[in-house]
Amino acid sequence: MRRAFVWAILVLGAIFVMCSAGMAQNPPAGQRPAQGNPPAGAPANPPQQGMRGPAPPVQGPPHDPHDLTGVWNARRGYGGDTYVGSKPEFTPWGEEQFKKAKASNGGQYTLTETNDPVITKCYPPGVPRIYLQPFPWQIVQTPKEVILLYEYDHTVRHVFTDGRKHPDDVTPSYMGDSIGHWEGDTLVVDTIGFNDKSWLDRAGRPHSDQLHVTERFQRMNENDLELDATIEDSKALAKPWNVHMGFQLRPTWTLEEQVCADNGDFVSFEK
Repeated sequence: MRRAFVWAILVLGAIFVMCSAGMAQNPPAGQRPAQGNPPAGAPANPPQQGMRGPAPPVQGPPHDPHDLTGVWNARRGYGGDTYVGSKPEFTPWGEEQFKKAKASNGGQYTLTETNDPVITKCYPPGVPRIYLQPFPWQIVQTPKEVILLYEYDHTVRHVFTDGRKHPDDVTPSYMGDSIGHWEGDTLVVDTIGFNDKSWLDRAGRPHSDQLHVTERFQRMNENDLELDATIEDSKALAKPWNVHMGFQLRPTWTLEEQVCADNGDFVSFEK
C-alpha cells in the first residue's frame, strides 16, 4: 500500500512538471501524509526554534533520548525542493554553478530537460539532500556505530562512534565519510570527503569537494526526531548554511525496495 502511494505521488509530480512548467511547486512533494497532528499549544522546540516548523513535534510517552532507532519519515511541511529556513549565500563560483542547474522539482524544467544528476544519472543524492527524497529512512544503533539506512536506492551510511578520526586519505564519495559523538542528548555527525557530483538540494544548489556537513540529531520525544544541519563549503558558499528537517516515527513501517534503475520508465513518462 505504501509502495503504491509513493509511486502515485511521483507520477503526479511528473504530470505537474509537464503541465505547469514555470509555476511554483506545491509542498510537500512526495511525502506520505502525516498522522497524529499535534494539538494546539504544543510546546516549542529548544534551540533554533525559528528554523523548526511547520509541523511541530507530537507529544509522546517517555523515551531514551540516546535511542534513535526506528523508521523515520519527514513530517508534514518538510520536503519539496529545499529546506525550511533561509537560503544560502554563494561565492561567485557557487553562483555560476547554480545558474547551470536545470532542476525539474520546481517545475521550471521537464524530466527530459533537467540535468539533475539523481534523475539523469542515478547518482546518489548526497548529504543532506538524501532527506529531501520522498522516502523513509531507518536508524540502527550498535555500540560502535550508527547505521543510517535510506529506502531511496538502498543507500547506506555508517557513522562510526568508536572515537576514530576521519582518515587522512579519505576517498571522495557521494555520501562522504562520517564519524559521530554525543553531546548530551544530541548525536553530532561530522561528514567530509565528498565528491562534487551531487546537489545540496533538489533545486540544484551546488557544492564542491570541500563540502563539510555537520548534522545534529535530537529525539524530542518518542515520536519526533529533529535534524539541524550546518553546511560549509569554502568554494561554493560565502558562509555556512543552516538547515532543518523534522521527522516522525513510523513504528509499523518497514523499508521497501526502491532502485533508481527501475525509474527508467518514469523518466520517459512524458514521451
